[in-house]
Amino acid sequence: METHTSTTPFGRRPMTLGHLAAQHSAWEIPQGRAANKWQVYRNLCEGKSIVGIGDRALAVLNALLSFYPDSELNQENGLVVFPSNAQLSLRAHGMADATLRRHLAALVDCGLITRRDSPNGKRYARKDRGGDIEEAFGFSLAPLLARAHEFAQAAEHVRADNRALRLMRERITLHRRDIHKLIEAAVEEDVPGDWGGLWRRFRAVVEAIPRRATVADLAPIVADLAKIHEDVDKLLEIHMNSTNPSGNESQNERQQSNSNTDSIFEFEPALEKSGATAEPRTREAEKPKGYPLGLVLKACPDIAEYALDGIASWRDLMATAAQVRGFLGVSPSAYADALEALGQENTAIVIACILQRATQISSAGGYLRVLTDKAKAGEFSVGPMLMAALKANGTVSKMTG
Repeated sequence: METHTSTTPFGRRPMTLGHLAAQHSAWEIPQGRAANKWQVYRNLCEGKSIVGIGDRALAVLNALLSFYPDSELNQENGLVVFPSNAQLSLRAHGMADATLRRHLAALVDCGLITRRDSPNGKRYARKDRGGDIEEAFGFSLAPLLARAHEFAQAAEHVRADNRALRLMRERITLHRRDIHKLIEAAVEEDVPGDWGGLWRRFRAVVEAIPRRATVADLAPIVADLAKIHEDVDKLLEIHMNSTNPSGNESQNERQQSNSNTDSIFEFEPALEKSGATAEPRTREAEKPKGYPLGLVLKACPDIAEYALDGIASWRDLMATAAQVRGFLGVSPSAYADALEALGQENTAIVIACILQRATQISSAGGYLRVLTDKAKAGEFSVGPMLMAALKANGTVSKMTG
């Protein structure tokens, strides 16, 4: 058992007050304290930048811990290990003797271990007649047990810093992506604004990002990118408002004509109230031969903006509707059910009508499912839906030729 008396190193090794402080901290270990040696080691590896120890020294500490027979460090079993340098070198992956000595000294200087040298400097244990160790000379691991809580705090501090740094880098990545694509879109769409100046500001901030940075380094960069992002958004918002001056007026009209704001279907005139006659339930009667393509596009002009090469045929309309389905958030299963109940052409008309009123419908997928269920029950046809779209656009058309 170790005694509470100061010990000095053998030979020419100097004694310092730091070494003495490490010994004293080991004497203050509360009775019964224990710590898993490998958890202490993992915490040290994570918090090494705070503790001030290098990788190679930690590799030597790993080798020392492997000579401690128990998984838990505690005073009852003794805390001194006494391997020879040759044995340590083997467990430290063949580390050279001079390198081994240097890193052992680093561990002592950092207060992670203390020397308990024998009179002749050799490392060994003296045992009693029963084979139990009475006294051991080598390296004491007591500082690891004494400072286990400190190492756990250091590891948590490093983990918190890493999380903060990761979140900061994520924010930078998102700002970079959004600013780049928004400016690119604005230039392609000829949106008025000093996009060249914004781009130069953006690139100046991006090029100043250091490869190795701390949270403190990245915080002002995030702030600069957020300001640029805000400026880009403002210019785009101004442009969008200027190109849709009647948006507020039409919104007010909708609010006045609809008092039930909880329903997503209040803008669709019911068959029994619209004055329209319900069409036959058969699929043949639902073919769009009674609805000219020009009429559909006049009622729902917005879908043409999503066509790659315009809409000149029903095939173009159906292909565009299939793409718009994803934009509206309609699931593949809801779309497949609609195709089964309505057919490809009528499903394309319904998708076009839903797109035309996208700002009024909170769930396009849910709306389509309800219409599909009504179609299966023979309670829905696309005629009244087209009429409603035509009226909403202020267009007077006749359904009969």
